Amino acid sequence: VQLQASGGGLVQSGGSLRLSCAASGSFHSIISMAWYRQAPGKQRELVARIMSNGDQNLDSSVKDRFSISRDDDAKNSVYLHMNSLKPEDTAVYYCNLVGAERGKGWSPGRNFVSWGRGTLVTVSS
Repeated sequence: VQLQASGGGLVQSGGSLRLSCAASGSFHSIISMAWYRQAPGKQRELVARIMSNGDQNLDSSVKDRFSISRDDDAKNSVYLHMNSLKPEDTAVYYCNLVGAERGKGWSPGRNFVSWGRGTLVTVSS
């Protein structure tokens, strides 16, 4: 399974960006899709996650500014809508997918985790 992320770039403080991530490949189903970020010198952290049933959770630092959504038609794509960006949002943003492999017949197989290559978001003050 491959994840293709796009949409990063340079934006001024207070601006907006939308990140996109599309999954391709063969698998049984998606359990969740998420966005993580990693700032220089810091650990990777969860920004937002959307479950297959639509439940969402966002980190407290972004919940009033960011939102996560998915493509209801394709369901293999997820978006991160980032508003009121701050310099501290500067990071490489990674798309994450937790899914189930194809099992026997129509059944799901074991779970797997895939990561995209990351897209850089830079917010200038």
